[in-house]
Amino acid sequence: MAQRLLLGLLGANIGLTGYLIYDANQKHDFIYEEMEARLDEVEGTLRGHIGLIEDSLKRIEQRQMGQKVSGGWGQGMSKEAEEGYTQRGKDDRKK
Repeated sequence: MAQRLLLGLLGANIGLTGYLIYDANQKHDFIYEEMEARLDEVEGTLRGHIGLIEDSLKRIEQRQMGQKVSGGWGQGMSKEAEEGYTQRGKDDRKK
């Protein structure tokens, strides 16, 4: 009788341990996917800001060389900056 009780408790402990490991793994996977999505969004934003800075530097250099400059406030991003902003990190990776 005692052996049967101990065997039942052992089975329950093993089952509960298996469930907890499975549940923790599922939560870990979910958190990892959420974090990766956030990082991709931040990366796209940073690429866009870098593109805007590069556009501004080009305009400053053109002004210093005496060229007529188009763009500026209210003109939006250049094509290169827009491509950098919309491109995501996953697109660059090889699977």
